[in-house]
Amino acid sequence: MRKNFILDTNVLLHDPQSIFGFEDNNVIVPIYVIEEIDQFKRDLSELGRNARMVSRYLDSFRSEGSLAEGVALPRGGMLRVAFTENRLPPGLADKELMDNRILQVAIELRQKEPETPAVFITKDTNLRIRADALGLDAEDYDAERVEISELYTGFAELFAPRDVIDQLYKPGAEVEVGGMESLSPNQFVLLKDETNPSHTAMGRLSATRGKVIPLARALKEGVWGVRPRNMEQAFTLDLLLNDDIKLITIVGKAGTGKTLMAIAAGLHKVTEESVYQKLLVSRPIFPLGRDIGYLPGSVEEKLNPWMQPIFDNVEFLMNLSRADKKAGRGYHELVDLGLIEIEPLTYIRGRSIPNQFIIVDEAQNLTPHEVKTIITRVGDNTKIVLTGDPFQIDNPYVDSSSNGLVHVVNRFRNEKIAGHITMTKGERSALAELAANLL
Repeated sequence: MRKNFILDTNVLLHDPQSIFGFEDNNVIVPIYVIEEIDQFKRDLSELGRNARMVSRYLDSFRSEGSLAEGVALPRGGMLRVAFTENRLPPGLADKELMDNRILQVAIELRQKEPETPAVFITKDTNLRIRADALGLDAEDYDAERVEISELYTGFAELFAPRDVIDQLYKPGAEVEVGGMESLSPNQFVLLKDETNPSHTAMGRLSATRGKVIPLARALKEGVWGVRPRNMEQAFTLDLLLNDDIKLITIVGKAGTGKTLMAIAAGLHKVTEESVYQKLLVSRPIFPLGRDIGYLPGSVEEKLNPWMQPIFDNVEFLMNLSRADKKAGRGYHELVDLGLIEIEPLTYIRGRSIPNQFIIVDEAQNLTPHEVKTIITRVGDNTKIVLTGDPFQIDNPYVDSSSNGLVHVVNRFRNEKIAGHITMTKGERSALAELAANLL
């Protein structure tokens, strides 16, 4: 049965393409939504870009007919712009909030067209509660929502004969095991002996060979003094050292070693193997709690507080002694040599970045659109690593299920040039691990 979907302002600002996302159903945009969108059109942020895109979409449909009467959508539904002059429900009539007028449009539409179910779509939790109290069917909107409990982990356990497991310990080995057809490209496996489960071997489904291969031998030696402490870190380092995998997503809670291992692998590829010209590190600018306000100085000086976690990891890898630090040695040595560059994501639009190892830390604070903007900057012979924890989000416009990092994991799961691993075991300290689990 065809339905009427009434869209709230935040839905269109979140995804301008949402107009086309309801199959052959009718899409109704209250005129009050357009008035609210008009307030964002001059913004230079993503909200401003989305507001201008919505206006262009609606204007293009206006040339095809009357928006008041309805214009056909590509998939068969109708797009309408509606308003109401009726009185609002008791208790709301004395308030001139746009939210109330938008709700009234949905209520009136349900009354005028009772044979067509009306569904109010909004990302505002409180507005959904109010709509429900008024008897409206209200739903959240997220075309790419992925429940975090169902997120692809990049890892699986399979049982195999003993001789297959023994063979996987040999350099250059390639094995086939039962259940392999259900694996995604570059997915890791822990093979267990069918007769003795304690006898195991770690491997990865090669996207090019179509068989399970051993992990990189370089893992035993480590990179920049860092060796994996657990199975998940071994999987992570194997992805980071593989030049054929151009996009890597690493999801994990605090203290699992996401950023440290990414930086160590990046420095190894830049300084020792010379595969890439430079290590480019960036992270979104979102404060934890109250912001301290304006920061004076140059771009580098403004970025120092935000990038300090990166600098801490670099200096840890440099293994500087107390005397070295007193002498003024630090991360700036690598910056001065041109081996590391710190880049704010604010200025990445329009760039083309070839021959670099890119790390985007705290990527869970990015929207899907921002992640797309970043990844499409990648030039020839560039590897990009996105790290983050979906449970530590400071951006008020995304959540654990709709952020850009989770979006990329879901979309690139079956791509041969991408790899993913979810890390769960903390290695920062016993206290940090206990706090991450208990608090």
